[in-house]
Amino acid sequence: MSGRGRAVAAVLLAATVTLGVVGAPGAVAAPGPGTGQQARAWLPQPTGPYPVGTTSLQLTDDRRDDPWKPGQHRKLMISLWYPATRAATGDDRAPYMVPAAAEHFGSDGSVGQSDYRFEPGRTDWAGIRTHARADAPALPGGKRPVVLYSAGFGDPRTWGTGLVEDLASRGYVVVTVDHTYEASEVAFPDGDLATSVFPALLAQPGLDMSALLRRMLQSRVDDTRSVLDRLAGLRHDERLPAGLAASLDLDRIGMVGHSGGGSAALQTMHDDPRLKAGVNLDGQLHFSNPDGSGVQLPLPTAAEDGLTRPFLLMGTQDPESGSYHRQPGWDALWRHSTGWHADVTLTGSRHGSYTDAQSLLPQLARQGAISGTDLTGAVGDVPPDRAVLATRAYVASFFDRWLRGHDDHLLDGPSPRFPEMVYER
Repeated sequence: MSGRGRAVAAVLLAATVTLGVVGAPGAVAAPGPGTGQQARAWLPQPTGPYPVGTTSLQLTDDRRDDPWKPGQHRKLMISLWYPATRAATGDDRAPYMVPAAAEHFGSDGSVGQSDYRFEPGRTDWAGIRTHARADAPALPGGKRPVVLYSAGFGDPRTWGTGLVEDLASRGYVVVTVDHTYEASEVAFPDGDLATSVFPALLAQPGLDMSALLRRMLQSRVDDTRSVLDRLAGLRHDERLPAGLAASLDLDRIGMVGHSGGGSAALQTMHDDPRLKAGVNLDGQLHFSNPDGSGVQLPLPTAAEDGLTRPFLLMGTQDPESGSYHRQPGWDALWRHSTGWHADVTLTGSRHGSYTDAQSLLPQLARQGAISGTDLTGAVGDVPPDRAVLATRAYVASFFDRWLRGHDDHLLDGPSPRFPEMVYER
């Protein structure tokens, strides 16, 4: 499973062209250490031609018990991001996190805080704004390809907003999924805040970590397939903004995920033909033995059987990542797959480099809300703007090619535009 998943477990058991990633905070004097003010941060601007809208929905699967809370139906929160009729400005921009989720995410001991090691209570997470207008009417223009996004182990669905907004600004409808009771926290419209069950599970004596991670992967695949089942019904859902339901092209669906979400993207592709293409952002496809040694067999069936449809592997220079040659699950997937596939590795990166950690945490470090050591451990030493730009370019190029039939040839081989990306086919 993901290296980040094991990093979270260890912690809990012990207790761009300049996209504004670096430049934005300089526009206003930033609070420094000891000022008593909370650190502030900005998301990078989307690069596509369209304004972005967003809306959030609760989905309840009456046919399925919750895998982490037996005896209750599975509840999920999703958000849709899409081309909108007009741009959001100022206070019209939707918040990055709703207040209850933001407060918990930034608190001492939350999975998010334990994972990324920012100072608890030092960041104004509720004050971060997206570039999207909440519940804006969808931009007319016919059906648009749909991309699902699944975040990493313990991460909320918001932790990939920079990439998601960029895809929406390029003409995609993106559906982000919160994996309830696994994510650090999930806020529901009725005021319920579902926090992660993993701190308690990981503290159990004699825990079989590989079995837990297999269970997590299956629950994510089931969540994703449940969302796919519901997308067609959204055409009749009056909660959606005007024009959004009609813009969903359910014959062109892809998926991108980070860490455990990336593993789930490829496993769902294996299990469900509705997914036409997938991107795995640094999510492993193998498990360690219960004692932490070696590789436990069998591998996930996506790796054992391979895939017949296109996929892209995007690795980092995290010690447990890198080229597909270095990862047993990726190597098996590569050998057994007949669909188009490629592998890229971002030089100087770490596991968090494909998430909003890459744009937000450097800003927090300049304001004393995360140490330099913890920053480097999360996102490495790759220049933040370059990491954001490369991630967006490769993910968009892949989906443009396989969901739209538009090929910019970035994925044909090594590119002089991105010398920091090591390419393999």
